Amino acid sequence: MTEGTISAAAEGGDTLTRLEQEGEIAADYLEGLLDIADLDGDIDMDVEADRASVSIISDGGSRDLQKLVGRDGEVLEALQELTRLAVHRETGDRSRLMLDIAGFRAKKREELAKLGAKAAEEVKSTGKPVHLDPMTPFERKVVHDAVAAAGLRSESEGEEPQRFVVVLPA
Repeated sequence: MTEGTISAAAEGGDTLTRLEQEGEIAADYLEGLLDIADLDGDIDMDVEADRASVSIISDGGSRDLQKLVGRDGEVLEALQELTRLAVHRETGDRSRLMLDIAGFRAKKREELAKLGAKAAEEVKSTGKPVHLDPMTPFERKVVHDAVAAAGLRSESEGEEPQRFVVVLPA
């Protein structure tokens, strides 16, 4: 191994360790939140695409956890920001942690990937750009990835909270 390869491997290990630490901090914070709210849920931690990923799942009915998701994921988004702030308070570093509750985000990701692929197919058949409805940054990222996988490109336009994706011809 060359010196550069060793330092790159060490840096990769450091990144993984840092992301695992973020997950641990987030899990502790969320455990406390579940206790305060008197809700049952298990915490699952992972590292996906260079970010810590934490999920709250329930063995039984996830009806109680739906309270933590809220309408259209609004409460989930707020909890994610609070969890990121808790991680920042402990580490001093900005966190890009992703939070999922009761599989809401995973299901949403699947739906958005289908939407992106469908929009890409429409652009391929008509040759005209397709403008999608306003989305959150998470939603736009999933659509951009699906469009890229279909071999097209897309851009975000507009100002928050009305920012939206435009799928463009090749």
